[in-house]
Amino acid sequence: MLSPLDVQLIGPEVAIRWNDGTESYITFATLRAASPSAEVKGEQDIFGNQYGGEAPKSHVGVEVLGWEQVGNYALRFDFSDGHRTGLYPYTLLRRLGELPR
Repeated sequence: MLSPLDVQLIGPEVAIRWNDGTESYITFATLRAASPSAEVKGEQDIFGNQYGGEAPKSHVGVEVLGWEQVGNYALRFDFSDGHRTGLYPYTLLRRLGELPR
């Protein structure tokens, strides 16, 4: 099962060392823009109607202030713009770390 062994803030990135020996580096702006929270992504009702969410915008300059592990499946980050409701599953973090920086 994929899990982080170490999480550190290095410059403008979150660095994650995974239990399979790989490392991921995700910029703060990428991480904030990809928040899977309902506040950011919105929610769908049973008919597929979308409600809420925020319009796409730049998160350049937003910083990660801290994080916490949630169960054995996700991390939650505290951002300098006050956002802190997104739970980032390990699979999403790994995918974000594979994007070009």
